[in-house]
Amino acid sequence: MQATAYTYDSETRSGSVLLDDGTPVPFGAPAFDAGGLRLLRPGQRVRIEVDGEGEARCITLVTLQTF
Repeated sequence: MQATAYTYDSETRSGSVLLDDGTPVPFGAPAFDAGGLRLLRPGQRVRIEVDGEGEARCITLVTLQTF
């Protein structure tokens, strides 16, 4: 699934993304670390993997979108 980086805190390695419908979804350090990234800037296009649905939705991976 694709999304856009919305917020990122380099100290906690957590933040949030915006889905294409504008829904913000938070992610924690484990999801960020799983992607092997060092930094994330708001506005970057990212690829995410998600477990669960609705309120139980949890991002498990954040990495840069490549074409």
